[in-house]
Amino acid sequence: MVLTVSNVTKTIPGSDLSKPILDGVSLQLEAGRTLALTGESGSGKSTLLHLIGALDVFDSGEIEIDGKPISPLKEPGRAALRRASVSNIFQQFNLVPSLDIAANIALHSKLANRHEPPWENHLATRLGLESLLTRYPEQLSGGQQQRVAVARALALRPKLLLADEPTGSLDEETGEAVLSLMLELVAESQCALFLVTHSTAIAGALDRRLHLSGGQLA
Repeated sequence: MVLTVSNVTKTIPGSDLSKPILDGVSLQLEAGRTLALTGESGSGKSTLLHLIGALDVFDSGEIEIDGKPISPLKEPGRAALRRASVSNIFQQFNLVPSLDIAANIALHSKLANRHEPPWENHLATRLGLESLLTRYPEQLSGGQQQRVAVARALALRPKLLLADEPTGSLDEETGEAVLSLMLELVAESQCALFLVTHSTAIAGALDRRLHLSGGQLA
C-alpha cells in the first residue's frame, strides 16, 4: 500500500472539541490506483489532504506513506518525506513567476536530487508544453499553467500524488482535458493519486470515490 490512513482524528483549534472535523477516518490506496474524496465545503477534505501530505499534525490514529508511519517524524523528517515521496497539485498552480516553464517543471525534482531531463521532456511533450518551455507563467493560459503544475508534480516520480481541486479554477472543457492527461500520466508513472473535489463528474473518472460527511467516510 502506498497510503494507509488508520482511525485518524483531527480537531481544529478553537472549534467544539466534542465535534472533530475528522473522526476515525480510515482508508487505503495502492500504487497505480486513483481515489477521489468528495464532501461539502468545510467537511474536512482539505484538512485530510494536508494531514496525508505531512503539512499538518493529526490528534490520533496513524498515516503511513509507503509503509512508513509519519506520526513519529519531526519537521525535518516530514520535509524530507514531502521532497522524496509526495507531490501536490493545487487549484492555484503555485508556479514560480521568475522561473521559465522548464525550470518550474524541474524545480521539485532538482530539490530532491532526482532530476531526470528525459522524463521531464516526456512529460512536457505529453502535456503539450514542449513549445512553451522558455516562456514564463504569466505568458501562459490557466489551463497551460495547470499542465505545468501537473508536470512539476510528476517530474519527482512520487509514490503519492495529492491533488486539491486541481481543475477548480479552469473552465469545464479545459478542466476535463487537464484531468484526462493527468490520469493517463498517473497510470504511466504508477504512482497513487488522492484527489479532493466537489465535482461528482471528476470523482466518477477515478477508480474509487469516498464521501466525507460529519467527520467520517462513506
